[in-house]
Amino acid sequence: MRVILKETIDTLGIAGTECDVAAGYGRNYLLSQGKAILATPQNRKIMEQAKAKLELQIAKERKIAQEMAEKIKNVVCTIKAKVHEDIRLYGSVTTHDIKDSLNNQNITLERRSILLAEPIKEIGEYKVPIRLYKDVEPEITVNVVPEEKEK
Repeated sequence: MRVILKETIDTLGIAGTECDVAAGYGRNYLLSQGKAILATPQNRKIMEQAKAKLELQIAKERKIAQEMAEKIKNVVCTIKAKVHEDIRLYGSVTTHDIKDSLNNQNITLERRSILLAEPIKEIGEYKVPIRLYKDVEPEITVNVVPEEKEK
């Protein structure tokens, strides 16, 4: 099923682009939520006329993402975790833990924008990329430190 996106969707593309999607996904989610329209000749003409407005919206979204990237570029998250034998963690540090740490620093992000390849299982310092927009991916530093043992 060919659709034209009315808004930017991370997994598909930016607003105004035409893409192929599964019929069920297109019909049950994209079309019903108003996130896309069917790619018919008539709808293509309508989208061409609205292209200037979409380009303004895209530029605005990119500018906001770049400003946010400057804000979080040098952010350091310190996460305390229980340690088993010197450096191994009992559990692991996941995107949820990183999101909570960023929220404590008044930085609000969606969990899926944190690009952690696999959960962190050892103490140390890690660079974690954050996807704010299609090509805007600053890195933050995540320090995993051992939790203080109670006496």
